[in-house]
Parts: sequence; structure tokens; C-alpha cells
Amino acid sequence: MNLASKTEIKKILHRYEKHPQKKWGQNFLVDSNILHKIIEFAELSPEDYVIEIGPGIGVLTQEIAARSRGVLAIEIDSGMQQVLVETLAEYNNCHLVISDVLKVDLEQELSRSFALEKPTLYKVCANIPYNITTPIIFQLLEKGSHLEYALLMVQKELAQRIKAKPGSKDYGLLTLMLQYYARVEYMMDISRTCFYPAPEVDSALIKIQPHSSTRQLKNEAGFKSLVRRAFQMRRKTILNICWAEFRADKDFIRSYLEKLGLDSNSRPESLTLEEFICISENWPESREI
Repeated sequence: MNLASKTEIKKILHRYEKHPQKKWGQNFLVDSNILHKIIEFAELSPEDYVIEIGPGIGVLTQEIAARSRGVLAIEIDSGMQQVLVETLAEYNNCHLVISDVLKVDLEQELSRSFALEKPTLYKVCANIPYNITTPIIFQLLEKGSHLEYALLMVQKELAQRIKAKPGSKDYGLLTLMLQYYARVEYMMDISRTCFYPAPEVDSALIKIQPHSSTRQLKNEAGFKSLVRRAFQMRRKTILNICWAEFRADKDFIRSYLEKLGLDSNSRPESLTLEEFICISENWPESREI
């Protein structure tokens, strides 16, 4: 059954009296060329476990299941359960969970679904709902200790923000925090015409691969707090941002930044990840510079 077809998708939805739900970002992939490129980029092997978020009617799920050891598909729309039972009937390596992905412990669910004796490496491959893209990405990176990589279809504008360079208008909190956790590759653009119904914006395929070793910061919470504050106050100078964060004397902060080789009049969008880490990690317990 070729599901990457507008005609086939309409037929299935009609049979089950279903309509695409905009609130859940249900835009189904209908371009088989794009589908095959995604599968190529996924680099799946018969030993892989894969988590798919938002399988919809199973367009991508079928292709993943045919090439992997097991697929855990998380779908929020209970009305899609019957559809997926039909479209995935010939694959005995698929496990469907009807739930909000943000409320699921993915690694625990993967182990439970496939009776794994211990946690194993897994990949994520998904066309994720645009309205919860950022929370999903951070869930994967902050809680996915066995995540090999995630291949995600996201809004093109968001993909551009993720890959933005310091000094650009798109550079921000998301850019920095993703750099902190992972290496991100921009794989390809995907036109809105490749989906049914067509969304209002174009998409992009990105690959997020967690760093092989985690940074050992003295104060990770302090670093994250500084970065969040910086981009909440992005029109302010780093001097004023540090004053708001540390509540120290401004002359002291100015001298501190100079010691680090930083211009106290810099704006947050001009600072690199390493410079933010430097500010946070070297903040002295004693204020004698």
C-alpha cells in the first residue's frame, strides 16, 4: 500500500470518517521522493530501534518498520488508532502508544514495549507538530541518554534559527542550547506542497546528534539561567544582563568582563556559546578582581 499519495490518504481518512486535525499538526507526507530521501538520511539497519513521534496514518512508519528491528510510534490522536492498525497490519515490529509525547518517558516506554533487559541506543525519526517542536527537541536532548540521533521534519524558519550564526537576527536561545547539547545538520528543504493538507509554511529536515561526551560544567543551572536571561533581555548589553543575573556592582562586572576579553557593551546575539560558558563558569565566589 503506497500511503505517500494524496488520493490514498483521502481514501483512508474517508473510510474512517477522519479529518486532519490542525491542532495536532496533522499534515501527511504525500511526496514519495521526499519520503525515500528521509529514509536514506535515517541510515537505518535491521538492528535499530526507532521512535516515531506523530505517525499519523503511518506513511513514514511503514518505511521505518521495513528497515528496522522495532518501531515505537507515539500518537496523540486516539482516532488514528484504527487507521494505524490497518496500515501497519503487515508489520509485527511496531508498537503503538496513544499518548501525548511530552508526558511519555520515551526510553522507559521503548524498553517496556520491546521487553528490553537494559536500555539500548535508539533513533528518532519524525514529522513533529510545529507548535511543540521546541519542547520535543529539549525532551529528547535532556532526557534521551541513549539517543543516537534524531531526524526531524520541522518548520523551515525554526531550522534556520537553529543553524543561525552569532550576530544574525535568528541567533538566540534555541541556537545556543542546541549547540550545547548536540551537533545539528541541515539536511534539506521540504516544500509545503509535499503535504496534505498543505501547511502554511515550508519545512526542513534536520539531524540532531548529541555530543559523544557531555560537558562537565561547575554550574550548569547557572549557565542555563544566564543564557535564558540574556535572550529575554536581548536588547540590553551584556553588562546589564550580568547585573540582572548576578546583582553585583556594575564596575565590578565591567572589570570582570574585561578580564575575560569581552566588551561589556556587547549584545547577547553577538556572543558565542563558549563566551556564555566562560562568563558563567568563571564568575568568582570572591569579588576581588
